[in-house]
Amino acid sequence: MRFTFKTDDLTARLGEVETEAARSVTAAMREATDGLKGDLRADVADAGLGQRLANTWRGKTYPDAAISLEAASFVWSRAPNIVDAFDRGVTIKSSRGFWLAIPTAAAGVKGINPTGAMKRITPGGWERRTGMRLRFVYRRGRPSLLVADNARLSKKGLARPNLGRTRGGASFTRIGGRSTVVVFILVPQVSLRKRLDVASVAQQWASRVPDLLATHWK
Repeated sequence: MRFTFKTDDLTARLGEVETEAARSVTAAMREATDGLKGDLRADVADAGLGQRLANTWRGKTYPDAAISLEAASFVWSRAPNIVDAFDRGVTIKSSRGFWLAIPTAAAGVKGINPTGAMKRITPGGWERRTGMRLRFVYRRGRPSLLVADNARLSKKGLARPNLGRTRGGASFTRIGGRSTVVVFILVPQVSLRKRLDVASVAQQWASRVPDLLATHWK
């Protein structure tokens, strides 16, 4: 019995097999990327840390728009320090030995830094944003406070100056409705217990890759 091989046919067939293998590997890694990202988001949400932090998880498969036998998955968080803190469980202290100022709901989330830009809320940024002064209240055996006097709460629950306006647009201090509002709670340190398990979730998806490759192989 005699067989005849044509080199061109063999090369073309091997090329087809390689292309199909690359397509399968890429599809498997894209599914792994989406699955890992989704489970990490669910891990954050289930830990009670909020959907906003959960949505900081991002995923990408390389190459972007092509197929490759060496396709790779990359999943990361846009808030790595916060995720890491809850993944390990840490104690947070001020680097300068000062109090840690924890904003209440009345503080809001944004303040104005010395250059005039809106940044994450701080006591100084809150004062610049509102034009009000904070007063320190020491409490023995309990967290101390930064409060705003002669303030009121807006409809959104934010501390505001207790001011009104005349029909001509001039401002005046209201007599009624004023109160002292707690804006920041001061503590020497904060201990965060471990609430996430990033490595475990990642390992689960790593172990699924062989099955994903088999599923996508035609």
